[in-house]
Amino acid sequence: MTVILARADIQKLLKQKPPLIEEYFNLKEQLQPNGIDLTLREIALPQASGRIAVKDTQRLVPDLAPLMFDGLDFIQLVPGAYVITYNEIVHLPDNIMALAFPRSSLLRCSVNIYTAVWDAGYHGRAQSLMVVYNPQGFRLQRNARIVQLVFLKLTQKTAGYQGAYQRENI
Repeated sequence: MTVILARADIQKLLKQKPPLIEEYFNLKEQLQPNGIDLTLREIALPQASGRIAVKDTQRLVPDLAPLMFDGLDFIQLVPGAYVITYNEIVHLPDNIMALAFPRSSLLRCSVNIYTAVWDAGYHGRAQSLMVVYNPQGFRLQRNARIVQLVFLKLTQKTAGYQGAYQRENI
């Protein structure tokens, strides 16, 4: 049976080697009843078109141009699509996967974050797509909590993620 991990389960996994999450800022603020909040490290713009094909060898992910934060670590974003990188490094065991959801305050500002499945066995500092829909734009501070990562225990261990994004941005 698949089970969503509660705070106490997450706390235990934070103490193992490697920890479930490392390089968090404030565990007291980030740890939630049903997950852990991830924070913003970087915002970037794609520099070209991309390509997904039948074979992974034909995949083309565009280079990114990081955007600059102001002196107070804020950035003013115009409507559009951005690639974000999280501060935290995630170490998923071979029997736990994760799903990330935007914090509700983002949605109330007409901003959404789209993520893919975080496969069991993934290790890395992940990236996601953030879209600013608000026609007035959006102001965001570096290190702000932006998504909640929810962990699901699988019915059995897997071989673990072995894809191209393993150990990304570490």
